[in-house]
Amino acid sequence: MARSANSDLAAHELRVLVAVADSGGFSAAAAALGLTQSAVSHSVRGSERKIGAVLFARGRTGARPTAAGRVAVAHGRRVLRLLDALTTEARAAARPDTVEGPLRIAAFRSAALHLLPPVLQRLRARHPRIEPQVRIVREVGRGTAGEVADGKADLAIATLGGSPPLPPDLVAGALFEEPYALVHPAGHPTPRSLPLIDWAENCGSYTRTWWADQDWIPKATVEAEDDGAVLSLVSGGHGMAIMPALSLTAAPESVDIRDLGPARPTRRVGYVTTAELAASAGVRALVRELRGAAGAS
Repeated sequence: MARSANSDLAAHELRVLVAVADSGGFSAAAAALGLTQSAVSHSVRGSERKIGAVLFARGRTGARPTAAGRVAVAHGRRVLRLLDALTTEARAAARPDTVEGPLRIAAFRSAALHLLPPVLQRLRARHPRIEPQVRIVREVGRGTAGEVADGKADLAIATLGGSPPLPPDLVAGALFEEPYALVHPAGHPTPRSLPLIDWAENCGSYTRTWWADQDWIPKATVEAEDDGAVLSLVSGGHGMAIMPALSLTAAPESVDIRDLGPARPTRRVGYVTTAELAASAGVRALVRELRGAAGAS
């Protein structure tokens, strides 16, 4: 049976769904879109009829996406991004030397601080009309790759080989492998006797296996939100930590860094994007610069 065109969601309907999800309510979405609340409600009801599922749970405190709504909003973001990219991609095809428009990047903290700045400097030098937008996302759970899957980022700097696995509709490429090292207060004679300072982060199965085999590593007595806080605590003499190389870039003189030996754990860092955006001019230009930086390191 042929699918009716009337059952397809239009771009304005997708924008309403995304606005409701982002703002947490129909009134706030209406204000953001310059519509009335009744128009937003009517649009959402129409989308729900077309899809055949309730997309938002309504309540006194607003509206939150149901399981079906989360899927619809994620796909809606990605469809809208492709529509936004249509004009810039057509221009790039007509003028191959021109890359322009927004480029949304999600990165974990150490990558945003130490990897991206020189990469984006070279990218903008070659393509002055490109508009990078960087968001720092904690690399826990779905992490930065989840931002791409949800349509919130075009490309993510991510830890590869971790858990959960990448969704099947995303593509990834490795950039480099960074070693972990022991970091401790400078001059401490027996750093392995110190309390462990740790933080949650995605890591590969090899790193987890290595960690489990080390009987000298105690259970963490201090846990921090990110690697910057960990490094600050170690610098202040509160314990030792095991950290990847990016996190130790420009480490203060108040800490010492010790190699963990030839069997040391490593972390694979790469990029993640969608199959559709992998061929876009902006993403391809960024990947070239990332690969260049990885090869030079």
